[in-house]
Amino acid sequence: MPTPHWPNAASVELDDWGAGTNTIAGAPRASGKVLFQREDGSSECGLWRCTPGTRRVAFQVDEFCHFLSGRGLYIRDNGERIPVEAQTLVFFPAGWTGTCEITETLTKAFMCR
Repeated sequence: MPTPHWPNAASVELDDWGAGTNTIAGAPRASGKVLFQREDGSSECGLWRCTPGTRRVAFQVDEFCHFLSGRGLYIRDNGERIPVEAQTLVFFPAGWTGTCEITETLTKAFMCR
């Protein structure tokens, strides 16, 4: 099996992943592309993008994120505030819940396990 890679991630055409049912305010819409997923579903990585708005988020599995562009704020249910923009790295452990306020369309590379 060849090594999964994208020579130019900025040129990857993303699939429409829809508005979701977790919208709190605005009209955020997600898109993305999975670069690789294990056959057993135990891990995956890829790109994710979401337009401005506020969404409820709950991480079911560990997720490491490298934000590539945009701006936003993740607010954990316990009040912790995590501002994100290009070059921000965040590890969300399984069970993390809160909201995501996107002010400029966010794009991230992600790895879930």
